[in-house]
Amino acid sequence: MAAQSPWLHEEVARRMGERLDWIRLQPSQWMVWEPLRGGQQAHQDLLLRYGKGQAWVETRHPAKTEAVLRSATEAGHGALGRLGDKLGAMWRKPRTTVVGLGGTPAGATQMVWANLGLQVEPDPQAVLRHWHAALAVDGFVMFSCLGPDTGAELRRVYQAMGWPTPTQAFTDMHDWGDMLIEAGFAEPVMDMERITLSFASPERLLQELRELGRNLAPGRAPGLHGRAWRAALLQALAQHGETEGDGALRLSFEVIYGHAVKPAPRMKLAAETNISLDAMRQALRGKAPD
Repeated sequence: MAAQSPWLHEEVARRMGERLDWIRLQPSQWMVWEPLRGGQQAHQDLLLRYGKGQAWVETRHPAKTEAVLRSATEAGHGALGRLGDKLGAMWRKPRTTVVGLGGTPAGATQMVWANLGLQVEPDPQAVLRHWHAALAVDGFVMFSCLGPDTGAELRRVYQAMGWPTPTQAFTDMHDWGDMLIEAGFAEPVMDMERITLSFASPERLLQELRELGRNLAPGRAPGLHGRAWRAALLQALAQHGETEGDGALRLSFEVIYGHAVKPAPRMKLAAETNISLDAMRQALRGKAPD
């Protein structure tokens, strides 16, 4: 697992962070999903933005994640001055708690933050349900992921060569909205943008792809490729890759942004329902009746 987030992940996290300016709720408890791949700088920005709150960090690698994030925070003390000291204080328990996936207590958070991670989850609907369970009523989720147009230029190169697809089938923006509803969220807001990167050479493009992750398509090649394959791929990119006016190779990424809230649970009604006064009071306060 890389100790740093890819440049694209950091940039998308920065753009997603700008959207928090439009959110009225200021979370006092919040959770970050897989920050090492999702934008380490963004995690520190969240610590500064919501510095008085309790932060949960969920990851498949708790020990390494905590070590990397603490090291990055301590390294920034000198450059950030008082801000760096503030970040260091926020890492002192119990302000930040690093747990394994699924370790955040139910109803413990008011915000779930997840950047560019859902597209690599084998069961994203289960992840959405977990986020819903971790949130308190009126809490919200902010996430981003890659959409279907990601790597379109690369897929066309592979198609021209008669090779298997180089990317998995990414989920459409509207399908994410439907899955949010199915997971129990309300008022989903989905939008997208395309980010196009330019590369001076095929070698530089492949380096970026290695940093971004792997091909999760079921029909991908079952084994490892050798040097001959790499040479053939570089030649194919040079011959069939789409270029800018200056000859730089172009590769596009469709970035999907999602936001939704956890509503108060609905009271189950039968043909005839008797509701106690206490249960009605709890429902009006936005709590599930006992």
